[in-house]
Amino acid sequence: MAQLDLNGRIALVTGASRGIGAAAAELLAQAGAHIVAIARTTGGLEALDDRIRTKGGTATLVPLDLKDYEGIDRLGGALYERFGKLDILLGNAGILGPMSPLGHVDPKNWDEVVAVNITANWRLIRSMDPLLRQSDAGRAIFMSSGAATNVRAYWGPYAVSKAALDVLVRTYSEETKNTPVRANLFNPGATRTKMRAQAMPGEDPETLPTPEEIAAHVLKLADPALSETGMLYDARSARFLAFQRPA
Repeated sequence: MAQLDLNGRIALVTGASRGIGAAAAELLAQAGAHIVAIARTTGGLEALDDRIRTKGGTATLVPLDLKDYEGIDRLGGALYERFGKLDILLGNAGILGPMSPLGHVDPKNWDEVVAVNITANWRLIRSMDPLLRQSDAGRAIFMSSGAATNVRAYWGPYAVSKAALDVLVRTYSEETKNTPVRANLFNPGATRTKMRAQAMPGEDPETLPTPEEIAAHVLKLADPALSETGMLYDARSARFLAFQRPA
């Protein structure tokens, strides 16, 4: 993947201030893409920008809370005015939410998980779809999770949101399958991130792959030569998995 040529391509990355998002943004920049980096924390974005520029890349920083849906729409308009297209959309941002029985989940916490993990990604698709269609090889990549299908007690809000995200992206892939756009899901598996530590506080992080190791797989889904769409890429097995369809 070191030879992937993304020169002249524009890549929008959400949750870009740390973890897999930051690592993916750096690798996409190293491949030649101009990064549009979105996160809530300005400091994290500035640190990312420093790392990208040190290696000869370029980035546009967008401090934005993804629950600001009108802000997402404004960003779509700004990208159209500046670039006229979007080549790569990496919907990486997400939150874990409360780990508790469903009956104990506070409605405000439930609504926040839905807002960030589902609705914000739908708003991104809604605003960026026209730009992705202007690319000769638009690539939409969204962060899935094994929690979407491996049902466990106390993971309700997060698992439900990821299952909904899977269907959202698969629907988008069906709607764009006759276009140059390819929309896929990416399951990183257990990774050495802050969210993983929050979910599994007793786990030894040294036993897990780093965000940089996992982000290298993301480049496969950003490749202009990619033909797969509506698939789930599993980083652990390093292969695409097809979703089962009814007979």
